[in-house]
Amino acid sequence: MNSGELSPEVVFHIGWLQFTGTALTTLGIVAALGLLAWLLSKRLRDQPGALQTAAEAVFIAMEDAVRAVAPDHVKLLMPFVGTLWIFLVVANLTGLIPGLHSPTRDLSATAALAILVFLSVHWFGIRDQGLRSYLRHYVSPNPILLPFHVLSEITRTVALAVRLFGNMMSLEMAALLVLLVAGFLAPIPILMLHIIEALVQAYIFGMLALIYVAGGLQLQQLKQASQGKK
Repeated sequence: MNSGELSPEVVFHIGWLQFTGTALTTLGIVAALGLLAWLLSKRLRDQPGALQTAAEAVFIAMEDAVRAVAPDHVKLLMPFVGTLWIFLVVANLTGLIPGLHSPTRDLSATAALAILVFLSVHWFGIRDQGLRSYLRHYVSPNPILLPFHVLSEITRTVALAVRLFGNMMSLEMAALLVLLVAGFLAPIPILMLHIIEALVQAYIFGMLALIYVAGGLQLQQLKQASQGKK
């Protein structure tokens, strides 16, 4: 492990603002995805071509996944979860480009994504239920559970960041070691392994984020259902 994975090297800085390789790669991915989304939106047709068909298939697959977890909040969650999934897929696969590393092999990047999920859980929960009603679940059914609820929020956020960072860093290191030992005798299997694992890790992170956010949204519904049974 080199120091850049835990402490990214600064490429340049503008005043107090520092830009690392991870930050520049992330900004490039965001810009590329934004440009692609703009181009697709400008070329929508009733008779879709191959690119529009592929984009619609991806959208439907993500929408179905969101509906399976939170059927009552598809329109609310789809923009956030769908964007997160698309970004993670591209970010994880960026390591395949010579000279670049996946931003998600950097702990600072995965920590930022985990914090974003953490904030989104509370944002969507408060937006759906109201501040007082949402915060009430932290002291239900007994105020003594408050520290455990807070600890659970912190630990799952840390686990979310470390899991993606560890998996992506180990994936790139394993691919590098195999290529150093076997040379280019087995590039295709290593390439396929990288692609599959990158897609799996993006799916797992996005699905966990979806489950966490959906759990916050459905707390009030579960409470109402339990009161109705009583």
